[in-house]
Order: sequence, then C-alpha cells, then structure tokens
Amino acid sequence: MGATARRSLKNLAQILKLAGLIALGFFLSIYVVENPQDSLVSRLVSYPKIAALLGQHLTIVGISCLLAIVTAVPAGILLTRAHLRKWAPKIIGLVNIAQAVPSLAVVALSVGLLGVGSLTAILALWIYSLLPILNNTLTGINELEPSIIEAAHGMGMNPRRILYKIELPLAFPLIISGIRTAVTINIGSAILAAFVGGGGLGNLIIAGNNISRWQVVVLGAVLPVIMALIADTGFDLWERSWKVKRG
Repeated sequence: MGATARRSLKNLAQILKLAGLIALGFFLSIYVVENPQDSLVSRLVSYPKIAALLGQHLTIVGISCLLAIVTAVPAGILLTRAHLRKWAPKIIGLVNIAQAVPSLAVVALSVGLLGVGSLTAILALWIYSLLPILNNTLTGINELEPSIIEAAHGMGMNPRRILYKIELPLAFPLIISGIRTAVTINIGSAILAAFVGGGGLGNLIIAGNNISRWQVVVLGAVLPVIMALIADTGFDLWERSWKVKRG
C-alpha cells in the first residue's frame, strides 16, 4: 500500500471518528430529552435549553481562545527577536506560574476583578490558553536551523520578509499544535464558567447535582468531553491537510 493510500485511510478514519462523535452527542441529548427520569428532568432539559447552553459554552471558549491567539502569537514572535530574546525566560516563567494555579482558583480570583458573569470566565480561560500557544510559538521559531535564516539573509531578504516567508510558515505546525492544546483544554475548563454565572454546559452539572438527577449531570459532563474530542480530531484533520498541501 502506497503512502497516499495510507494517508487517505487515516483521513477517512478520522472523518468517521468525527462523524461518530457528533452522532454520539446528538444521541445523548435526544435520549435525555425524550426519556427523562421524571418531570423535574423534563422541565430542566429541552432541545432549546441544550442549544442555548451549548452556544454559551462555545462562545466563551471561542472568545478566550481567539484572545489568546492574538496576544500569545505576536508576543511569541516579539520574544524571538534579538532585542527582546533575553526576556523570553522571564515571560514564560510568569505564564507558567499562572498556568500552575488551579483553574477554579483562577476563576475565583477573576471574580474579584470583574465580578460574576461570562467576562470573568473568558478572562480565566484566556490566562489558561496563553502558555501552550506562547511556548509553541517561541519553540517553533527558535528551533529553526540557523543555516536557513543565514541563507535568507544571503538572498537579501529583510527581517520582516524572513519572518513572513520563512519563520512563520516553518513554525506554523507547532503553533497550530499549541492552539489545538489550548482549545481542547478550554472546552473542558469552560464548565467552571457556570460557577460564576457565565453560563455554559456546566449549568447542567450544577442543576443536576442540586436535584440529584444523574441524567442531567451526565449530559452536562459528557457533552464537553465529546466537544473536546471533536475539536482535537478536527485540528488533526486540518494539520494533515495542511501538510499535504505544503508537500
């Protein structure tokens, strides 16, 4: 079997996995809505409510990750420049400290700054998203072969052109890997948004626990897991496609 055929089979397997995960999420939601334990579950869980909570969850994750990308990637690029390179270990150290703090503690500290609501959750998730993206941006650019950069200088390319034509394209797979990690982590961590009034699927866990109904708790806990797996599989397919286009 040739390399192209093997690659096609792997892509097909990932597509089938993606479709299976989406189907599982729909099946679980339909099962709980159509087969509630009792009237309490029936009143608490419905298709519009699940859709609304899912939308809140995705919004919190999307905004926090987007903010992390537009801050961490440029910061990572700047810290690879000669005049700022000495600051890289210190900045990474600070971000590492923030990452080491338990996610619930970060959310609680954010309440002191912004009060309750979705903005608090977005701030906490943004902090948690910075490290993998910043670290991978730094690593992706710093680990390029010096001979490649020297050759570009020899061709008369200026630093900006080298950055956009050589450094970023070669570091792109590692940067995407950092974004993939951040998105996957954030989908799970966004459950904590419910504890500060930020909405999301964590509301189902809190509500199900309050009324002692396992169906609601399982739905709120499993859907984010499925979403994280969907995101991870989607990124994997994107990375494979990008590598094929780049040859």
